[in-house]
Amino acid sequence: MSHAQVLSRTSAGIDAPLVSVEVHISNGLPSFAIVGLPESTVKEAKERVRSALLNSHLAWPDRRITVSLSPAELPKSGARFDLPIALAILAASGQLPSDELKGVECYGELGLDGDVRPCRGLLSAVLAGCRNSHMLMVPACQLADLTLPQSGRVVGVQDLLSTCAVIKDPSLVNQQGDTSARAKAASTSSKSEPQTSAPPEPRLEQVVGQLMAKRAIEIAAAGGHHLLMVGPPGAGKTLLANCLPSLLPPLTEAERIEVAVIRDLVGLRGEPARPFRAPHHSASAAGLIGGGSHALPGEISLAHKGVLFLDELPEFPKKILELLRQPLENGIINITRARGAFTYPADFQLVAAMNPCPCGFSQDPGHSCVCTPEAIRRYQSRLSGPVLDRIDMHIQLERLKSGSLLSKEPTPKSARATDTTPGALREFQRERQGVLNGQLQGDDLLAACQLTGKTTAWLEQVAEQFQLSARALHKAMRVARTIADMRKSQDVSEDDLLEALGYRLRQHSMA
Repeated sequence: MSHAQVLSRTSAGIDAPLVSVEVHISNGLPSFAIVGLPESTVKEAKERVRSALLNSHLAWPDRRITVSLSPAELPKSGARFDLPIALAILAASGQLPSDELKGVECYGELGLDGDVRPCRGLLSAVLAGCRNSHMLMVPACQLADLTLPQSGRVVGVQDLLSTCAVIKDPSLVNQQGDTSARAKAASTSSKSEPQTSAPPEPRLEQVVGQLMAKRAIEIAAAGGHHLLMVGPPGAGKTLLANCLPSLLPPLTEAERIEVAVIRDLVGLRGEPARPFRAPHHSASAAGLIGGGSHALPGEISLAHKGVLFLDELPEFPKKILELLRQPLENGIINITRARGAFTYPADFQLVAAMNPCPCGFSQDPGHSCVCTPEAIRRYQSRLSGPVLDRIDMHIQLERLKSGSLLSKEPTPKSARATDTTPGALREFQRERQGVLNGQLQGDDLLAACQLTGKTTAWLEQVAEQFQLSARALHKAMRVARTIADMRKSQDVSEDDLLEALGYRLRQHSMA
């Protein structure tokens, strides 16, 4: 047989379109050509595949070999096509039964010695292949990371020869795919990546003082609200932000898969946990938002279903901060490049921290500020009104006195009015309305925030007095709904709204 076909998939954002790897061997001068919009890494496959076949004691057909990656208009990148190209060549040259390759998807880079090596971004391909009830052959060293409860028949292969053996004798699949390969993959992973114990997360109970700030953190955790902390250096902004993950519940199974797919696209390994990303303010737009030549996800997508902490918020370029508008509002980010348009999930909880002025001491009674009013205005104007308007809560922190920090007296836990955990409150909100309070929209928000006629009139008066935008008013209502949930109340009271508006009106004091 001079023609054969093997299935694989390419990467297009979080999607994995099917690619048919076709090989035709004909008479003529020996040559090797790959067509179908391959990038340089794919074109280099001909050298890797030839060496892998010869070093695996397989025959290399010295004839005219044409490899077509279909559909031709879809860009293909990476070395994941090495294994399917090699198998298609073997089938086309009669060294493998082509009928056994039907319904099989293959991925893997080939070493010159025939070993099957790991590739980035295979998890989305595995999930898509399993939905089509295909059998998948993947690098054995990645089997543990690529096998999920929703996965179907996923087989880990060590090298080209063992792959051929599985194709010729499918009865070896159970032993190799489910037992030996998985064990060897775990052993290889443990040897190549020594496990180090991560430092324990700081907890809110360990923070001295700052009762109102701790309450704001708990409200933000309970309702998924965005939070901005303003205060002098040493007030505890970074510590409080790092306490937030300890309040959040573990990822659900659906969330774990979403997070794992995004991590796999950038080559992150290991068991996914609820993300906490803290990029430096020198990060580029592509690093924070996503993009680059291959349109990879950025920090906001890596923080999906978790927390994005932006310290020294005004130090980020204003142009980059403006790019946060869409994901803060919609939970997605659209990236358009010459090779196509990609949409990545970016449903994160933003926690930001900043100083009140360039030197940081304009509101610190213990230090004298050296900034001019114009310098303070320019510094604060780096944050535009639309960006600030999308942050639900704004709180002011003060530096604690040395006596409070050195005191051995027990610190009160918080100003919380209930012992219900943020995780339980989140579960209650999803059961009631399908989403967290911080994501309530339109009629769902009005239905969740039940206000009496008197409370509605009072709220309208406050909104007119402070010229609150519709977005600011709705965000205050969402925060008030969370405060009411924390005290286990079905109705939102005037006191709940007053506290929520206090977090919103902090924005007006910055103007």
